[in-house]
This record gives sequence, structure tokens and C-alpha cells, in this order.
Amino acid sequence: MDWQPTASRLALKTRADVLATIRCFFAERDVMEVETPLICHSAVLDLHVEVFKTVYDSGGHQEEALYLQTSPEFAMKRLLAAGSGAIYQICHAFRNGGESGRNHNPEFTMLEWYRPGFDLEDLMDETDDLIRRILQCDKAHRQSYQEVFAQHFSLNPHTAAIVDLQNAGEKAGIHIEASMLDKDDWLNLLFSHCIEPTLGLESPSFIYDFPASQAALARIRLGEIPVAERFEVYMAGLELANGYYELTDAAIQLDRFKNEYQARVDRALDVSPIDMRLVEALQSGMPDCAGIALGIDRLILLKAKASHIDEILAFPIERA
Repeated sequence: MDWQPTASRLALKTRADVLATIRCFFAERDVMEVETPLICHSAVLDLHVEVFKTVYDSGGHQEEALYLQTSPEFAMKRLLAAGSGAIYQICHAFRNGGESGRNHNPEFTMLEWYRPGFDLEDLMDETDDLIRRILQCDKAHRQSYQEVFAQHFSLNPHTAAIVDLQNAGEKAGIHIEASMLDKDDWLNLLFSHCIEPTLGLESPSFIYDFPASQAALARIRLGEIPVAERFEVYMAGLELANGYYELTDAAIQLDRFKNEYQARVDRALDVSPIDMRLVEALQSGMPDCAGIALGIDRLILLKAKASHIDEILAFPIERA
């Protein structure tokens, strides 16, 4: 019977309604829908994300490695640099390396949008509006990364030593060989195991001002304690979205790419070429903007009150 969809007709109708709501939401705000390639010459270099690699045969004797995208971010930023204005995209994205389970499927549906002229507060407001329209929930609660760590562990994540984080982890039942983990590893473990399950239990939860070491493609706001100008959105203990006040400095972005590339090499992980097209787009001048990636499947999971992502997918990886 595995030819049949795992989602009911009602779940498929819920998906269609959510997609229609998203498109209506952005049409009202004059944000243009775009499409970009899902097979590209380079891919994300994040240590914690693995990509699907394929080979392109152009019909000659030379084959070329190409990559299924984990996000349309790089290509959308090239559109922004070319003068597209506010844009959004609904597309499939792909993650390898065991990205399958109750809340994961290796192929998933992503919503990504970019707002020239917006700062992080503006984007949080708009994201809250969209989520509330779809889930019919209360207004989001907002806390800084530092506040939630103080609340759960009585420590400052920006200044705490690794031994302090290790002690907090041991008290929480996390027992791992300390020499295997750096500070960000410990922060991520404590956040994912102890904090995430408590977030968004009554209304969406926005966590902002992450450590500068976790900036990814976000700007760093300087101060007594520099922080990454990004936020994450949670509902019912589930991560829904990741938003940035976008980095537009090409030199800084290239340095980050090089550091990520070397970190993957050091850990004997596969690497793709650095995306120099994005670097060149930033050099040409990308407007100040804020952008966000939101997992539509997880949003539908909550909307449908489902307990497993297979319930809202027509054909998950096992039946694809």
C-alpha cells in the first residue's frame, strides 16, 4: 500500500490553504514572488548542514558537480543586488545527512523573503503578522538569547566559560566528552535540549541577539558584547524560522565563507566551491535589508495539529 499518500485529503487541503494565504499576504504588501535555481554550482558551507550532490552531464566528455540547494538565499540576494526590490519565494529545499524524522524530511518546502529598508524589528513584526494569520494565535513573545540562558541556567552565554556551560549541561543530564566540543557546540546543545522545548507553548516565541560567533549571514552589532543581528522563531517547542538583518559587506562575507570552508576541511567534511557570484553581487551593492527563511511544512504541521511530518506530506522520503 505504499503507493498511497501519507497525508489525508484534509491535510492536503490545509497545505493548499496555507500556500494561498501566504501568497495573498505578500500580494497585499506588494512583495514580488520569484523563482531561482534549485540546482547550483555551489552550496552552503555551514558545519551543521549537509547537501545533496549530483553530477551534470552536458552531453560531452566533461561532467560537473552540482548541488541541490538547502535554501534559495544566495540566488535571491543576487536578485536583490540587481534591483528586484522586496521579494519572496516558495520552493523545495534539500538537506542530507539524516535530516529525516518526526519534524524533518530531506526534501521540504521553504518560504524565504527579503525586505529592503527593513531592520530586524520590522521583520519580526511582519513574521508575527504572517504566523498569526495562519495559525490564528496570540501575538508573539520576544526574548533575547541572553535572557533565556539567564532564565534557564543563571549564566550569561556571551561571557560564560566552556566549563560553566559543561557544568550546566551535566546538571541538565547532558554527558559528553568535553574535549570534543567548543563553546558554540555547548551553547547549541544547551539551547536545543533544554530551552527549545519550552519555547512557544502558548504563542510564538522570538529569540534574538544570538552570539556573534553564530552570525551566519547576519550582521554583527558592535557594543560591550557584540551580537549577531538575527532571530529564530519557535512554536510548540518547534523551530519555524530564522531571520537576519542581512550582511551586505562583500569582504566580510568572503572571509566568513573562507573560514567555513576551512572548518569543513579541518573536520574532513565535503566542501563545495565558495559562491563567488554572491560575493560579486554584494560587491556591486545589495541594499540594506532583512530576510528570513520559514519552514512551511512545520507551519502546516502545527496548523493541522499533526504529530508527525508524514501526516502533512503527500509522499515523504520513504514513499518518494
